[in-house]
Amino acid sequence: MSVGDCIFCKIVSGSIPSHRVLETDSCLAFLDAAPLAPGHCLLIPKQHYTTLEELPEDVAAAVLGQLPALGRAVRAVTGAAGYNVLQNTGRVAGQEVMHVHVHVIPRVAGDGLGYRWHTKSLEDAAAEALRNRIAAALRG
Repeated sequence: MSVGDCIFCKIVSGSIPSHRVLETDSCLAFLDAAPLAPGHCLLIPKQHYTTLEELPEDVAAAVLGQLPALGRAVRAVTGAAGYNVLQNTGRVAGQEVMHVHVHVIPRVAGDGLGYRWHTKSLEDAAAEALRNRIAAALRG
C-alpha cells in the first residue's frame, strides 16, 4: 500500500472525515469507525510509518506520550472501569491498516470483549539464552 492509498493518511489530510478527539503537531486521535466499545479511539502519528519499529524515537515519544491523557479522557467520558491499549505490528499480529496506530479500548465488567493468552513455560536456560540474544540485538 502506498501512502496515497493509506486511509489514516487520508484522515490526517482531511480527505476522509473522522471524529477527532485530540490533535498535536505529531499525532491525531479519533474515534474508531468500527469500535469494539463506545469511546474506542485510535492514536496515530500524522506522518506515515507502517510499523512501530519504523517510528523515530522522538516521534514515538510525542505520539505515545499522549496515551495517559487520552486514556483518562476516555475513561472519564465513558465511565469505563479500565481500558486496553493495543498496538498490532504486522498482519500476523492483526494489523489491518498499515499505518502505525494504537487502540484505546474502554472496558467495563461483562463487556464480553476479553482476549486469550495461551501461555507457555520457559525454562531458565532458554530464557537466559533468549535474554542474551535480545540484549545483544538492542546493543546493535
